[in-house]
Amino acid sequence: MAARLQDHYRKELAKELGEKLNTKNPHAIPQITKIVVSMGVGKAVQDQKILEEVSEHLSQLTGQRAAITRARKSVSQFKLREGLAIGCRVTLRGQRMYEFLDRLITLALPRVRDFRGVNPKAFDGRGNYSLGLGEQTVFPEIQADKIKTTQGMNIAICTSAGNDEGGKALLDAFKFPFRKDGAAK
Repeated sequence: MAARLQDHYRKELAKELGEKLNTKNPHAIPQITKIVVSMGVGKAVQDQKILEEVSEHLSQLTGQRAAITRARKSVSQFKLREGLAIGCRVTLRGQRMYEFLDRLITLALPRVRDFRGVNPKAFDGRGNYSLGLGEQTVFPEIQADKIKTTQGMNIAICTSAGNDEGGKALLDAFKFPFRKDGAAK
């Protein structure tokens, strides 16, 4: 069974996007290819248990086991050695990707304190969008009273759009809560 947003995209949004972007070829219509959720845990240099907890939370949020990321270079100012575990990430595709996007848009982002919308200018020039969350407790799966350390996360939404206009049109079609021009940063 397909995720709710995935079904909605296939049945309605793809046709609307094709008309809006004046594209007749169904393969040229932008779609979300993957979502990468990552957490950099600088405190993990002193205590590896923090990384284990954060990795478990990320796995719980995404429904997929988190991969541990390691330092590529040694940096003495940060007490960092090459190969030291310093973060975790998950790459979501298919049904899990759409389920995560649905929970992000409908549940997590509205729970952010003083939320006025996400920055509409955070595209990379190729239609991919990135945003950061200050803590993982905005997701209802994480119980705030049971966590020891709050940790932010980066979310990169990769699309097949090729340009920012197509990527923004795609995320607008999914009702992504972009900040209006008059709202403060």
